[in-house]
Amino acid sequence: MTPSQQSPATAARPLTGQEPLFIVLNTGSGRGDAQVLQETIGRILDEAGRRYELMPVDDPSRLAEVARRAVKRAQDEQGAVIAAGGDGTLSAVAGIVLGKGVPFGILPQGTFNYFGRRYGISQETEVALRGFLQGILRPVQVGMLNGRLFLVNASLGLYPQLLEDREAYKQKFGRKRWVALWSGLVTLLRAPRQLGLQLEYEGQARNMRSPTLVVGNNKLQLEHIGIASEELDRNRLVAMAARPVGTLALYGLLLRGLFSRLGDADHVVSFAFDRLTVRIRGRSRVKVATDGEISWMNTPLEFKVADEPLPLVVPADSEYLDRS
Repeated sequence: MTPSQQSPATAARPLTGQEPLFIVLNTGSGRGDAQVLQETIGRILDEAGRRYELMPVDDPSRLAEVARRAVKRAQDEQGAVIAAGGDGTLSAVAGIVLGKGVPFGILPQGTFNYFGRRYGISQETEVALRGFLQGILRPVQVGMLNGRLFLVNASLGLYPQLLEDREAYKQKFGRKRWVALWSGLVTLLRAPRQLGLQLEYEGQARNMRSPTLVVGNNKLQLEHIGIASEELDRNRLVAMAARPVGTLALYGLLLRGLFSRLGDADHVVSFAFDRLTVRIRGRSRVKVATDGEISWMNTPLEFKVADEPLPLVVPADSEYLDRS
């Protein structure tokens, strides 16, 4: 569904610059001090004379509940919702916002921040918030996995295990990029389990064995690893899978990804689609990751482009654009 096709009930209202702001903060995620974050937000919005409410969340299990409350307040008071946190937090709040007719803003606080950087939203809280205050609405594509929204990617198999191990290492050694790389090297030392995948897309069926399947919705991330991303501009998603290989070959794929050459690898299969059904031989449930958040889902898995775009507020003034 294109922005012009959205129904009046779901289309986000044009920005007036006077909307009250309901800000959902995951105080347990990200790289900074939660108190400093809240003080920065308060200072900027007080200076701007904007009405706002901070809605901090220190227990991840309450994130959806607080986001629903923020969306309801925004609907009732003609306001907007802002999420502050890593990509997982942004994704969780966006999943509540989608289809509710509410403008959505973000204050990225994570390690990689692929979603924010893709749309020029700064990783610096003050710059991102000032960019929001003079921003414009931009409808952006999001993906869905069995009804759950994802902004950057969704995956099963080895990739969720890499993420799970990475989080454990970050808890121990800190949220640094070298920690993420080191944890990946350690995870690949273990022989990955091969999945028997039955794929249905674009009117065709395909069987393959692979340790992992990753579906991407972020041009920046795909370009960084060397996978063609043009199909994202055509309202499609991009799937990537590795053929069965040994540990040394997996290390080689990791290195190719680091040097933006994964698309050249003989062992990597990639294709675009607007809807993909995945069955896994011998599995009725499987561990999946959506924007870094791990959960279990029943099979079959259905990946698709969401029926409507997310009404994201992006900077209108180049002064506030993140060009990294």
